[in-house]
Amino acid sequence: MATIKDVFSKSLSSVQSGAKKFNDTVTPKIVQNIGDTVQKTGDTLTAGKTVVLDAGSNVKAALMEQLDANHDGRVDIEDIIVLGLKTPGVKVERSKFLTNEFRVHYETETIEKAIETTPMEAGIPIEEINKIADAVIQHERYFVSGISAALGAPGGAAMAATIPTDIMQYYGYTLRAAQELMYLYGFPEIISADNEAQIDTSTMNTLILAMGVMFGVAGANNAIKAMAKALGAGVEKQLMKKALTKGAIYPIVKSIAKWFGVKMTKEVFSGFFKKAIPVAGGIIGGGITYVSFKPCCERLKTSLMDTMLSNPNHVETKEESEIFESIAREVDEIPE
Repeated sequence: MATIKDVFSKSLSSVQSGAKKFNDTVTPKIVQNIGDTVQKTGDTLTAGKTVVLDAGSNVKAALMEQLDANHDGRVDIEDIIVLGLKTPGVKVERSKFLTNEFRVHYETETIEKAIETTPMEAGIPIEEINKIADAVIQHERYFVSGISAALGAPGGAAMAATIPTDIMQYYGYTLRAAQELMYLYGFPEIISADNEAQIDTSTMNTLILAMGVMFGVAGANNAIKAMAKALGAGVEKQLMKKALTKGAIYPIVKSIAKWFGVKMTKEVFSGFFKKAIPVAGGIIGGGITYVSFKPCCERLKTSLMDTMLSNPNHVETKEESEIFESIAREVDEIPE
């Protein structure tokens, strides 16, 4: 009769034999399967990464095509202005705007004079203009942060497909606010009826200058004050074109445009892709837009409320005076 020791030894021998067989046959298969799975996973991830990279490149290319309005191979402030002014409601008609803002408190004669000259010359106190400017900024602030809601309306998705809304909702209506503030503080019509279809260079550069002030770009503040002085001193709009397109103000405009070029590139190819989808980006960006929009408008307002067109007691800076003197020399050089 087998003893307990013999049974235990036989069982142990059987277990050891089974373990050896498992190690010799099953374990390699498991290891191989694990290796195959890892390899397949790696291949899948690599393929997925390639697809994502390809998709990202395609989206970037599509965005470039959408935003490169002047077809020069890059996205810059000129593209944003062109596209912005094509957005319904961004262009502001000066006479209509001033009439709407002043008609509650002023007679027709005063309003007409404000349109023909400036609100200051029409006798409208700067305090009243400042109040209207504050109301305009607040109105546009609510409006620009709420544009994303309009994407749910008929036609909204089509606009999102044409113009990335998280970019245009900000810059388009920054342009609108810039026009309104400039008109309140004495600047003449920026986009006249004869250049609505095609924005000319001087109009483009005027808007670039205003945008430069809004974003605190170096030199913009003194340049727009010098421009206001020139206009206040009687320099005709036609003569201002020289200063804006190839004269004293032009180098400052180019510097502002270069600054915006860097900003545009970062926003289009960095910030935009963090939001991934244009519609979602617009909705998510609403809160950010609401916070950042007001400081830009306030910078422009602060600059415009103290120029020769809005403040009879304006004291010019040395830099402003130097730019104005250059403009004056350029005007004197033009043959009569």
